[in-house]
Amino acid sequence: MRVLDIEPVKYEEDKMLVLDQTQLPGEMAYLEMKTKEDVWDAIYKLKVRGAPAIGVAAAYGLYVCAKDINAKNYNDFYKRFIEIKNYLASSRPTAVNLFWALDRIEGRVKEFEEEKLTIDSWENTQSAIKKAILEEAEKIRAEDESACRAMGENGLTLLKPGMGILTHCNAGTIATAKYGTCLAPLYIGHEKGYDFKVFVDETRPLLQGARLTAWELNMAGIDTTLICDNMASIVMKNGWIDAVVVGCDRMSANGDGANKIGTSGLAILAHEYGIPFYMFVPTSTIDMNTKSGDEIKIELRDGAEIYELWYEKPMAPKGIKTYNPAFDVTEAKYITAVITERGILYPPYEESLKRLFEQY
Repeated sequence: MRVLDIEPVKYEEDKMLVLDQTQLPGEMAYLEMKTKEDVWDAIYKLKVRGAPAIGVAAAYGLYVCAKDINAKNYNDFYKRFIEIKNYLASSRPTAVNLFWALDRIEGRVKEFEEEKLTIDSWENTQSAIKKAILEEAEKIRAEDESACRAMGENGLTLLKPGMGILTHCNAGTIATAKYGTCLAPLYIGHEKGYDFKVFVDETRPLLQGARLTAWELNMAGIDTTLICDNMASIVMKNGWIDAVVVGCDRMSANGDGANKIGTSGLAILAHEYGIPFYMFVPTSTIDMNTKSGDEIKIELRDGAEIYELWYEKPMAPKGIKTYNPAFDVTEAKYITAVITERGILYPPYEESLKRLFEQY
């Protein structure tokens, strides 16, 4: 199977299926999402992860839950819909695509508040609302696939054949609808014979680099070397790294970008060694209502992920205090360029991001 054919979230034969990424690379298994609890659990427990894929999962999840609503009227339907939406929104606080997708689906539902009087019966209206939710979820998935391909093409213009590339966490095809964000240029470049040499941070504590990125790139036939997170400095010093590419879970209006914990450290190292640091950010991940990274809420997770989750027995003293933030914020001053599906942005990001949204 080609890695680009693997979908992290899909809706087929009236079923929503999520690739359980917690079982990778050992087993590739899809789970059916039947209830709002199923969807919430899949997002919270990282069975589906990656900002774009979370957005797609949230959109399809809303449909799966809303299609079983049998309301008396529009207001009753909307009340039940909002309860589901708010519940799913509580699953993870940092990735903006979750809220973006949920709000976008709500926008389609609210269109029927005005239209309800022009449709023959409430039964027909309710069916039309549910159809519109599914259509919007399909659009979100298709738009993300297109955006990732465009980011890949844009990002490839910054890279040259034979480059050594360092990446962190997983922003590949299983974190998106297809292609990935920062891995998209690596896949496209591989197809064109660029012969990249990719170094993959293991990405503690959840090992998304080791379990997911290394698995993806190796399956695609790309030259891949796995390293521990604390080895990034030495591979840079050795002259093996020509560029760092990472994804993003939320970018603020000033260009600060929240990504998997450890990303900001890589950016600082890259700055010290004079290596370009590229952040790949779909426009759906840019939050112009958040002024700076200081306003981004960072998710704190169970400390057991640090010392217990991936081990046969605990690797730390029982009862030890832990601090386990899922993300950190890379300051805009360390980001060489921001790659979007609409083009490549350069500092000052307050101006280039603003222009990006004024043009569309």
